[in-house]
Amino acid sequence: MKLPVIRHLQKNNEVEKLEHTIEVLENFTEHRSVSEEEMDVIGELLTNLCGAVEVHKMIQDGVPEKDAANNFVKKVLGSIDK
Repeated sequence: MKLPVIRHLQKNNEVEKLEHTIEVLENFTEHRSVSEEEMDVIGELLTNLCGAVEVHKMIQDGVPEKDAANNFVKKVLGSIDK
């Protein structure tokens, strides 16, 4: 997860576009020939894409842009610590 990447994706893409990309990548991972290395890369991409969607939604709910991105990172890191 990379906050600068999440911010870039959020600022430069609409939610629908991000969600379609997530769907395609998830579908790709279901193919039997996908290697562990590819799964790791796709997992990182999916985390960043989902983060961008979450940040979009927080901003729509009135959270300032900077706070939305930081809140997402805290949420993810908090779930890892549990």
